[in-house]
Amino acid sequence: MSRADRRVFTIPAGTGFLNALAEGVLAETGGDPLALSGYRILLPTRRACRALQEAFLRLSGGRPLLLPRLEPLGDIDDEELLLAGDGEAGTTGESSLDLPPAVAPLRRQLLLSRAILAARHNFAAKPFGLDQAARLATELARLLDQMTTEGIGFDRLQGLAGEHAEHWQHTLNFLEVLSKAWPEILKIEGAIDPAERRNRLLGAEAERLRRKPPETPLIAAGSTGSIPATAALLAVIAGLPMGRVVLPGLERDWDQETWTEIEEDPVHPQHGMASLLRHIGLTPDEVEEWPWPGLPSAPPGRRRLLSEALRPAETTEAWRDFAAKQDLASLALTLGGVERVDCPTPEEEARVIALRLRGALEDPGKRSVLITPDRALARRVAAELRRWNLEIDDSAGRPLNLTAPAILLRLAAAVAAEMAPVSLLALLKHPLAVLGLEPAQCRRLARQLDRQLRGPRLRPGLRRLARTHDFSPELRALVGDLAEWSEPFTTLLRRRKASPRELLAAHVDLAERLAASKTESGADRLWAGDAGEAMAEFIAELDEALADFPPMDGRRWMALLDALLAGRVLRPRFGRHPRLAIWGPLEARLQYADSVILGGLNEGTWPPEAPIDPWFSRPMRRALGLSSIDRRIGQAAHDFLQAAASAPSLMITRSLRVEGAPTVPSRWLLRLDSLLRLVEIEPASIHAGAWLGWQAGLDGRPSFKPQKAPAPCPPVALRPSTLSVTEIETWMRDPYAIYARRILDLEPLDPLDADPTAAERGSFIHKALEKFVAAHPAGLPADAYAKLLDCGRKAFGRALEWPTVQAFWWPRFERIARWFLDEEQHRRPLIAASLVEVKGQLELVLPGCRPFLLRGKADRIDRLKTGRLVIIDYKTGRVPTSPQVENLHAPQLPLEAAMVAAGAFTGLDEAIVVELAYWSLKGGRDIADIIPIKGDAGELGKRARAQLETLIAAYEDPAMPYLPLPDPDFGLAGGPYDQLSRRGEWGVERGEGTS
Repeated sequence: MSRADRRVFTIPAGTGFLNALAEGVLAETGGDPLALSGYRILLPTRRACRALQEAFLRLSGGRPLLLPRLEPLGDIDDEELLLAGDGEAGTTGESSLDLPPAVAPLRRQLLLSRAILAARHNFAAKPFGLDQAARLATELARLLDQMTTEGIGFDRLQGLAGEHAEHWQHTLNFLEVLSKAWPEILKIEGAIDPAERRNRLLGAEAERLRRKPPETPLIAAGSTGSIPATAALLAVIAGLPMGRVVLPGLERDWDQETWTEIEEDPVHPQHGMASLLRHIGLTPDEVEEWPWPGLPSAPPGRRRLLSEALRPAETTEAWRDFAAKQDLASLALTLGGVERVDCPTPEEEARVIALRLRGALEDPGKRSVLITPDRALARRVAAELRRWNLEIDDSAGRPLNLTAPAILLRLAAAVAAEMAPVSLLALLKHPLAVLGLEPAQCRRLARQLDRQLRGPRLRPGLRRLARTHDFSPELRALVGDLAEWSEPFTTLLRRRKASPRELLAAHVDLAERLAASKTESGADRLWAGDAGEAMAEFIAELDEALADFPPMDGRRWMALLDALLAGRVLRPRFGRHPRLAIWGPLEARLQYADSVILGGLNEGTWPPEAPIDPWFSRPMRRALGLSSIDRRIGQAAHDFLQAAASAPSLMITRSLRVEGAPTVPSRWLLRLDSLLRLVEIEPASIHAGAWLGWQAGLDGRPSFKPQKAPAPCPPVALRPSTLSVTEIETWMRDPYAIYARRILDLEPLDPLDADPTAAERGSFIHKALEKFVAAHPAGLPADAYAKLLDCGRKAFGRALEWPTVQAFWWPRFERIARWFLDEEQHRRPLIAASLVEVKGQLELVLPGCRPFLLRGKADRIDRLKTGRLVIIDYKTGRVPTSPQVENLHAPQLPLEAAMVAAGAFTGLDEAIVVELAYWSLKGGRDIADIIPIKGDAGELGKRARAQLETLIAAYEDPAMPYLPLPDPDFGLAGGPYDQLSRRGEWGVERGEGTS
């Protein structure tokens, strides 16, 4: 076949590809509505087929048409194109009906996982589980598809390891074992790999066309032949008398030097088509432009400008010639309709894009799209559009494992495996979980349980939880039912060898029980809607795939399910806006929109970073004959150029920082900026900064003005008339905390599933020392250390089951116990008696004030043999300094001295206090220390009482507010009521910063 017999065309970038294709075909048929039905058009994807149907209908102006036979060369699957053949046999007699079926993806993943586990001794130094094997199987399936696609057999691995680093030999040994096992596995299954089936169908179709050329027009359009079997089919179609191949966006006017570089540069947008033309046997200048009567959809110079910007690096000296031929007026037209917005963060970028999409709806009949590979950005934009009640079609869908049914399954497994408060409450608050009740009733019980489960971590077990907590009958019944329903699944999860199929059945049964309400069955609620149907299909496919699977460790079940769910997506079918869409670069190929936004144009996002091949190094890939790992960057560049050159209205966006880290603009933007400067256009001239101001006004956010601190003045009758000595310091430092706690009656909730706190550690140590001193008030026993440790064990109680307490707290208590006994050994000869946890109260009656009751509980009061007293306070945390006590900023001990002087403590007559001291009990490197308070204790007590009386009188005034932290230098570093008082706002005015 001569070169002249090969009919290859191109539709240049800057033109809507499918619109131009449809216009050319309609012009060719001369308006005959019947002639169109004789055409057969092959397109890369089903989405492209639907889009071409719409183009024909739009261009026909509503006239009835018999559309051409539109067939996809393939469906998008793992970023490759797969064929759906027509079933006609070639010379070999092979057709889609003769071929074995393709092994189902989930079944293949599980079969590969078994093979990996069987061969792991050749691959991994440490054993790993089925879930890890399933993740590895995903990568292995991708490798199998790639090698099959490119026609490379595993026999080429022979001898490859000796040429490369030693650590690669383990990989190659594993692959050699698998290459022998996998064909046998497929033979048993009676199936073949999807890529093998596609290649054979493509080959059969090519042979059929070669043997019996069609008598009606056959057009293959939009494919770049990235799959060798597809390229071979396109070569056959190009040589048919009635066949034509139409390429997207081929640059025909590059010189030979540039094309030579393009053929060697896999990251160039034209690299794929250069390889295809070489396979067909044509040069770019032999390709004709597709004849269509329309006009370019975007300014014609934009395509040329973008193509120049993306030319191979080795030929960029040609930019000077390009610049010399340009004039500013034509370039201004070229950049017409182009805007670029560099946003501070992805949040601002999403709002700018959403605002632009919303504004585009003001043009009736116009279609607007966001094209981006950044899934996080796409989700943000979809969320922002909901402020206008707009639901946008996201063609890439949403991960199935993030849908409500998948999350319910995950939570059910977490609760069944090991009852933890966070998982249990998350399950009970899940919208699908109602446990046979009314939804409102279930949520009410969940809130009750939330309050009761606050605090330290509980021992696992739902039945234990129901027995050991003081639940209401209604709540006890709820927890009891959950325990009963979970038991079969829990039993399987604890087995070292459990049937995966039984695990799946028990898991689904539990989830359906959880989802059942009083009026609907669990199955009806759990599997309803798009997400439920997709999850039900996955469960059915998984059940079939697990039919003959061997037992597994039940504890790894959920990890396996997560691994199998990874990569599955949900694509809603209805309820999306007809004129707005989000496309990934693959979905955007050949598509057209009036307004296009290219988002996420940062290096590493678009183009993406070259993926890491877990199997072969780059030299090994070259030795095997695999295509370059960078070719996806070239495909991404082609997608970018096609979209940017064809849109009448174009916006380009990126974020300057992502997750706090600065970003680098996409290499394509950097090249475009460099070229614009060369033609004397400042890149900032196309930056549309006004969008940032408009998006900032979306929520009507005024400039921030710090609010003043609250100053509540409750009625005097509601103000507290009794406080403890420890609360007096809080009253002085942070009166608002007293207002919140004692007047509003608000107490901070303990965290869920909390580790033991420092306060609890102090409580345990206080209680242990109290028990020991109370048991031995006069002298120390012979086995004092053992008895003190025994008191400690009783004080710590079940807390000793916590790993943190065993590893850190108990060894510290042992060190504190030794220090304490050494100190007691020296003090006991001077002491007549030691009193612990001594309670007392002192009533203060002031003129014009309500009686005020001061309460106190002294950790320890020692009566010396001289009759005088020493007041001791144990501290396991922060210890006030002696100057703070002397200045009455920490008045606890002085107030206790005042109470002693007034005879306010039970069992103590009025006596003279000669010493106040803190015992700092750390147990760390500095085990403990005694910090005596300087000055006369009696005088400190008098001053403290006078200060308290002044404070009482001040707050009896109705106009006296309970201010938060009235003196910042005297205030607390952070309190439980800071959020309630909105300290993060008024603290800025004081120069504290935000909390």
